[in-house]
Amino acid sequence: MFPFSRFTRYFLEVARHRSIRRAAEVLHVSASAIDRQILKVEEELGVPLFERLPSGLRLTAAGELLLANARQWQKDYGRTREQIDEMQGLRRGHVEIGLIDALSEGIVAAAVAALMAQYPGLTFGMKVADNQKVAQMITSAEVDFGLMLDASDSSELAINASAPVKMGIAMPVSHPLAGKPSLRLSETQGETVIFPAEPLVVHKHVRTLHDQLRLDVRQRVACNDLRMMRSLIRQGVGVGMLSWLDVASEVAEGTIAFVPLTGIHVSHPVLCLCVAPHRQLSRAALLALADVRERMVGLGSI
Repeated sequence: MFPFSRFTRYFLEVARHRSIRRAAEVLHVSASAIDRQILKVEEELGVPLFERLPSGLRLTAAGELLLANARQWQKDYGRTREQIDEMQGLRRGHVEIGLIDALSEGIVAAAVAALMAQYPGLTFGMKVADNQKVAQMITSAEVDFGLMLDASDSSELAINASAPVKMGIAMPVSHPLAGKPSLRLSETQGETVIFPAEPLVVHKHVRTLHDQLRLDVRQRVACNDLRMMRSLIRQGVGVGMLSWLDVASEVAEGTIAFVPLTGIHVSHPVLCLCVAPHRQLSRAALLALADVRERMVGLGSI
């Protein structure tokens, strides 16, 4: 619960729904009570917070500023609650994690399961998105930390830990190449190759490799969805050029084989554990960050 002013609670709901009537239904208070609070604050500030339009309410520039600050107050209050809990020796807190689709199974799920078993009071929010969106969630403090590929240190994004992830050829387990310890891309010349398309991050690694080697691929399938690529591979449509992360769960289950690529032109993506610089994380978030960092250590050796 957000304990500050009644107006702040009303204002956040009206901004969310762009309607006083809808906010009243959610808050179980009268629409007139909400309207009075908003009008009172608008009078005190000397500026309108909403434009009253036939289609609903729209925030003014002043309203947008107040909304951003109100949301930050919510986050600050949540962190303060966690810090007070820690002072009292309580083991509870909430952690928000952003991650790319390739990590929807594996080290993050294992970390969350282990932490919840050790600290039953912890709660987690998991947000799966593409690389660019994960970066945005980190910089806007929508998540405590995030995992993405090929990140770069900047004033808004800091890399806490990183691990290279092997590029390779994913194929049905019965494929003749499945038993090899490594492959050169030229060995797939006679195969139908399933290529990752944009916006998948591995696309740029595959494109660079093909451009440098100038290989002639007669049969190819391009796909921008990892689940579809894995399904095509299992169905025997062809072999896929992917990273280890993209098929790690299927390899563990024995439904797909993965052989690392070798050669001087092969570039491997880097998994990055990222945070917003200068942001103070709660103890719960720091615990989760440390656990995930430890689990990343073995990825580079696969």
